[in-house]
Amino acid sequence: MRDRKRFLLLWFLLIAALLAGSLLTASPGHTETIQTTMRDAVLHEENEISLFGWKNVNPGLVSSVTVTVILLIAAACVRVFVIPRFKLVPGRFQLLLEQTVSLFENMARTNSPQRSGFLGAYIFGAGAYVFVGTLFELFGFQAVTAAGRSVTLPAPLSDVNGAIALGCLSYLVILSGGIAGNGMRGVGSTLKEFSLPISMSFRLFGALLSGLLVTELVYYYARLSYVLPVLVGVLFTLLHALIQAYVLTMLTALFYGEVSHRPAEAAAAAA
Repeated sequence: MRDRKRFLLLWFLLIAALLAGSLLTASPGHTETIQTTMRDAVLHEENEISLFGWKNVNPGLVSSVTVTVILLIAAACVRVFVIPRFKLVPGRFQLLLEQTVSLFENMARTNSPQRSGFLGAYIFGAGAYVFVGTLFELFGFQAVTAAGRSVTLPAPLSDVNGAIALGCLSYLVILSGGIAGNGMRGVGSTLKEFSLPISMSFRLFGALLSGLLVTELVYYYARLSYVLPVLVGVLFTLLHALIQAYVLTMLTALFYGEVSHRPAEAAAAAA
């Protein structure tokens, strides 16, 4: 108990010292206005990153490649080092992994019992990408722009191109389920939901961009970014990541099962 009180006292003293330092230290000045900062968070006109000197790209592209590489390395490490050591009585990490996989497997099996294998694998991958990609902005990875400025890499899906790509990919997966389940009838059922990729894409983009803009606004002013904004920002981003991952995977599984489901008459005729 005494150690805990001592730790809390040291923590508050450190926060107070940092706050006092920010209030007493003169502002070094900003290289760009808050309007320019928030506009560039959407359009990426000012802070493009040079891709090996070949072409300037949006920071969101660098973030998406980084997140993809992280997920692939993590999946390879789990497959090589963790899964062969699974035990009958699971440990904490094994239990967490099994519960996560079971969640997506049950979601796929509930919505599409006949093709749950492929659907479960896809929504697990998409959910992991959305979750890790949303948390990615919390780590504050830095990159140098073509103009020589240092910028923080944003969440991949806060760029409209990444959100549209994931939304269209999910729509193509739904279309493949319609073709596999009902042929041309499944194509017609899928094409009737022509607004689905737009709604999926801009739901992700709007939700993640709003968090990015609020973060940019708070941390643009150093005197606002102590204690409470940090705690609220971390908790909000974590909750946001869970919600967005669940919404995308649930919608994909729901529509995939709807277009791939064979009517009773067609199933009886095929039998």
